[in-house]
Amino acid sequence: MRRSLIKLTIGALFAALLLIGASDMKPDANRGRELFEKRCTGCHALDRLKAGPPLRAIFGRPVARDPKFPYSDSLKGARVAWDEMTLDKWLADPESLIPGNDMSFRLDNAAERADIIAYLKQLGGK
Repeated sequence: MRRSLIKLTIGALFAALLLIGASDMKPDANRGRELFEKRCTGCHALDRLKAGPPLRAIFGRPVARDPKFPYSDSLKGARVAWDEMTLDKWLADPESLIPGNDMSFRLDNAAERADIIAYLKQLGGK
């Protein structure tokens, strides 16, 4: 009985250390570039229109302001600027940030979202 309690305690401590270590990870823009290329470039480019608007210098910019892209009415009417918080919410669930938009992609992994946001942030903006 005592051995199984010790094993359980050691296992719980190990799991806690793993969680603490994972929470200390900083967003990585280099990893974000790789993830952007893997997850986002099907619809977005940095400097040209695709199915979605170009994303270079999006950070700090108001939503739906590229005059060449045909945004949905809900995006045109949104009064939101792209920052860490809004981009994170958008990538996790676009509908929760701006209902009625045309983006169906969702990225459930918070670390991947943080890395992509770090990448977009380093590309410039306001």
